[in-house]
Amino acid sequence: MDTATTEARRFGNHIDGESRPAADGRTFTSINPTSGKTWGEFAESGRADVDGAAKAAAAAFEGAWSRLSPTRRGRLLMAWGDRIAESAEKIARIETEQNGKLVAEMRVQARVAKDWLYYFGGLADKIEGRVIPLERSSVLNYTLREPLGVIGVIVPWNSPTLLTIMSIAPALAAGNTIVIKPSEVTSASAFELARLAEEAGVPPGVINVVTGGREAGEALVDHERVAKIAFTGSEAGGKAIAARAGARLAGCTLELGGKSPNIVFGDANLDQAEAGVLAGIFAAAGQTCIAGSRAFIHESVYDEMRERLVRRARAIRLGDPLAAETQMGPVATRMQLAKDEQMVARAVEEGACVLQGGRRARVAGFEEGLFYEPTILDKAAPQSHIMNEEVFGPVLCLTPFKDEDEVVRLANATRFGLAAGVWTRDLARAHTMARRLHAGTVWINIYRALTFNSPFGGYKSSGLGRANGIEAVDQYLQTKSVWCELGSEVQDPFVLKT
Repeated sequence: MDTATTEARRFGNHIDGESRPAADGRTFTSINPTSGKTWGEFAESGRADVDGAAKAAAAAFEGAWSRLSPTRRGRLLMAWGDRIAESAEKIARIETEQNGKLVAEMRVQARVAKDWLYYFGGLADKIEGRVIPLERSSVLNYTLREPLGVIGVIVPWNSPTLLTIMSIAPALAAGNTIVIKPSEVTSASAFELARLAEEAGVPPGVINVVTGGREAGEALVDHERVAKIAFTGSEAGGKAIAARAGARLAGCTLELGGKSPNIVFGDANLDQAEAGVLAGIFAAAGQTCIAGSRAFIHESVYDEMRERLVRRARAIRLGDPLAAETQMGPVATRMQLAKDEQMVARAVEEGACVLQGGRRARVAGFEEGLFYEPTILDKAAPQSHIMNEEVFGPVLCLTPFKDEDEVVRLANATRFGLAAGVWTRDLARAHTMARRLHAGTVWINIYRALTFNSPFGGYKSSGLGRANGIEAVDQYLQTKSVWCELGSEVQDPFVLKT
């Protein structure tokens, strides 16, 4: 059945421009977390399916895609961006029905995907080598920047369209081809993206989609025709993929977890800081790698900020993420809901105090929905589990601090280093903190901002490589050095010169 027919909610893999069921006929189902009911049926891919997709991508890389000029490739990416923007409402609804995030957020992400494709489409014909100056003037030495080949892209469920485009736009601009393995939770929108790409003129086989779980992911990482893996997901998943890919010397770009600090100094604009801290953890029900899950607040304003945050969290409206009045939807999976409950219970056992929330929420009309209350904890010890492990849910820990040295020590006391926020009116302090914090992104008086031309990625266990910006294209290129003797003099190593 046509993968674009979302009403049927049955999806085969998208390989070489065609819909194909799994080779052995297996399927799996996804649920709508708002209702708790089944949403769709997808191909449970195995090694044979991944092999077909990788071979289709390799054929396109060696054929139709490589025959296009870089300028033409770039124009196709831009045309694809236009198609995605036109279909933003459809894509947003598909994703909200699968992951429970607010449709307004999914709509914005689908619309801004166009900006990424315009930016990287514009870079496609600006990938250049250089001429190396040599002592021997008769020899020309220059470099070529060439694509790697087939890129395997493994995408999570929280922002499927935007994270897919962030990974594949620079890879395609560099001249590579793609096999996408979306999350089992939110597989459907990847088919819409592939369909729209081919409508825009991208040749079949350049973008392929295989669905499934661990078996499909491992097959993609293992495939000999896949030159590199771009993975966005958990720290444990990233480590396993890096080890597996490294066994065959394949490269990886990894965007992993975080335990990001949001630091509020006593001189901060508290209205601004309050909004930033709340948005950093509750806007996406905490289901984002950059969630500001640890709020460090200066002792001079701690009591006031604690009261503000608890009052606002208590008033957050939970409900149908497709409804305009809803402020927070459900978490995406039953497993995530159980994790939220277990981690908060453990935090209490280890001495934390629940100021707000801390339990599953019951929403009228959605009794089977996977809702969890916006939760705020106080008195969590720095060494506690909740302060060091990613929840990926709507759980905020508050901690007071005395001075810069103390808060830097507390903020950096984690193996993660993805992002950090600083709220202060003191510009000298702001820029000093930006240097001292171990994070790939530091926001000052703003939080959760992202754009296509500013590099994004983590320090320490939060990942390898960078998405966005010119640096992202470099992740998908390799350098060739070419030497050419232009003179006629014979360079015979066995003839001695006098």
